[in-house]
Amino acid sequence: MANQEKTLALRMTGVSFTRDKRPILSDVDWEVACDQRWVVLGANGSGKTSLLRIAALYEHPTTGTVEVLGERLGQVDVRRLRHRMGFVSPALAQMLRPHLKAVDVVMTARHGALEPWWHDYTDADRERAASLLEQVGAEGLGDRTIATLSSGERQRVQIARSLMTDPGLVLLDEPASTLDLGGREMLVADLARLATDSAAPPLVMVTHRTEEIPAGFTHGLLLRDGRVLDQGLLESVLTSESLSACFDLPLELEHRHGRWHSQAR
Repeated sequence: MANQEKTLALRMTGVSFTRDKRPILSDVDWEVACDQRWVVLGANGSGKTSLLRIAALYEHPTTGTVEVLGERLGQVDVRRLRHRMGFVSPALAQMLRPHLKAVDVVMTARHGALEPWWHDYTDADRERAASLLEQVGAEGLGDRTIATLSSGERQRVQIARSLMTDPGLVLLDEPASTLDLGGREMLVADLARLATDSAAPPLVMVTHRTEEIPAGFTHGLLLRDGRVLDQGLLESVLTSESLSACFDLPLELEHRHGRWHSQAR
């Protein structure tokens, strides 16, 4: 049991979350091991983003316990612990200054900052930021400002930023939600490469579209009305029956060439 605990990046036990007297999450038990890549799937309003924000330490559960990278929420300085995590979210994208260069967006993650003049950085920091941009297929974007990038390019920059601190866990909140078809497919391919990299940290991605699940993701958690409908190995969890129950709609699901495709019956 001790060895198992050492390999866990995230553990939630009996987690419930209530806002304005309305239950958002109920009785969530969930574990993410260090060699796993998870997708959290559910309809709008099912509690996906709240679940991820709790995992990212931006929300506290109403009941239950949360352990991230061996530290328990409520017994640790969350500002310090967040530096050991990568978090990609629409909220972060909106906070970035439009005229900030992409390489600076990535580099400033070293100190959890949004501007390069808040801290001192070395040539090695800048070189690492450039290397991470290349890793996610964004080479050549480093000197361009955020304002000149497409939505897909901005998402790549955010993913590179999430890797800057060698995180023990990376959380992705609907990273393809604002992208067109081309941007989505490029992002999914980037995430698939990251998922199959044995040196990459554990990944958790929230989405409500099966087509956005990258190849190489290993596990799935289905949410409906704030409760876990099913979780486990992706091939076992993701079926036409479970997806239909998750979205309360008769759906057909196919798995072709490493990708998932769903449509109404």
